[in-house]
Amino acid sequence: MTGKYLAIPQFDQLPAPVYFRYDEFGADTISAPHRHTWGQLNYAAHGVMHLDVDGQRFISPPHLAVWVPPGCEHGCYNPQAIVYRSVYLHRDLCHDLPQQPCSLVISDILKAILSDFARRDLKVAQDQCDLRLTQVLLDQLHLSPTQACYLPFARSEGLSQILDALSAEPGDNRPLADWAARIHVSERTLARQFLRELGMSFGEWRLRLRFLRAIEALEAGTPIQSIAFDLGYSSASAFIAMFQRQAHCTPQQYRRQARAA
Repeated sequence: MTGKYLAIPQFDQLPAPVYFRYDEFGADTISAPHRHTWGQLNYAAHGVMHLDVDGQRFISPPHLAVWVPPGCEHGCYNPQAIVYRSVYLHRDLCHDLPQQPCSLVISDILKAILSDFARRDLKVAQDQCDLRLTQVLLDQLHLSPTQACYLPFARSEGLSQILDALSAEPGDNRPLADWAARIHVSERTLARQFLRELGMSFGEWRLRLRFLRAIEALEAGTPIQSIAFDLGYSSASAFIAMFQRQAHCTPQQYRRQARAA
């Protein structure tokens, strides 16, 4: 993998029990694998985050964050630019948080606090108001539902072939039966394999792939109609309806928010 390596903050110990970090990473950037003694919440306010954590790959849209417990090796690769937010938590604050890497569904309150702190470039809360907001953020983090990886990857060779082909051509509209024939199994067998290995149906996996690719294309400035056709939709309106169901905003609204950020 080639790209520009990102600088990783170097601390012997955290400056405070809760430390906030903000950045904007350009396209084709890499964070080398590393580990530290504190926990870390990784969140892309805009763009799609790609993280490898202890051998698991997480690809997350803006409504999910990736939690990295203390001591877990992790690194990232950003094919597209992202607006990055991170919270470092002292080990003592991580006991009641997940002990394994996972995706967290983060609330609008948590997003708003991170956005406010980022706007003010606040790294360590000091006055009473910001300390109270930090406590609300921690409370919200403890309430965040966990979710399996948003776009899981397959273990078996046959299923991996299908996912690799779809990743290379997300607009491919061939039905499940055609993919089953490609790896010489029945349609029913392949459907069960998707549910067993990935925890979701073929249609759901392809939908999530298209949503992530749509975010990347919107960030890159690709026209909406072109995105729709590239992702296999017969019309821009069909694509917009899908995107709105997933993101709770239209592609144009998402793009405006990304530009403002």
